[in-house]
Order: sequence, then structure tokens, then C-alpha cells
Amino acid sequence: MSEPTGKYSITMPRDVAEAAKARSGPSGLSAYVAAAVARQIERDNLNELIHVAEAEHGRVTDEEIQSLRDQLHQARREQAQGGTNAA
Repeated sequence: MSEPTGKYSITMPRDVAEAAKARSGPSGLSAYVAAAVARQIERDNLNELIHVAEAEHGRVTDEEIQSLRDQLHQARREQAQGGTNAA
């Protein structure tokens, strides 16, 4: 069962509205805008979590981020090689 909906009036720049309408496809402009707002809410929630974590543990350095990215890329390469070898 889908969630209940409400009808709202919003104001946005005409060019943004027209671009959204052109991209909305068969689901329609309302679904497109609802999905965009839902993504923004997710980002806002993640930013709040980041601020809380940084307040408690300090900022993550660029070097730490790069190290974790390198580890992720290495794990993906190993997984891809393992998948190829298993076939």
C-alpha cells in the first residue's frame, strides 16, 4: 500500500520546473519532485550525522579518506579477480 499523499503548492524558477517536467517521464512531475525532495532529506540527515560524529571524534583527514578509498578499490579489484577465477 502506498503512503498517503497531500497536495501542496510550491514555487520554483520556471526553467527548473520545465527541466524537471521534461525529465519526469511517465511517473509525472509530482513523483519526480517527491523523489528529489526525499534525496535532499537523506542528504540533510547524513550531514547531521557527520556533524555529530565530527563533534565527537574530530574531522576525518583527506589522507584518511584517500586511504579508505584505496582499500575499497583494492577490495573491489580482488573481488573482481576472484569472480573471474571462479568462472
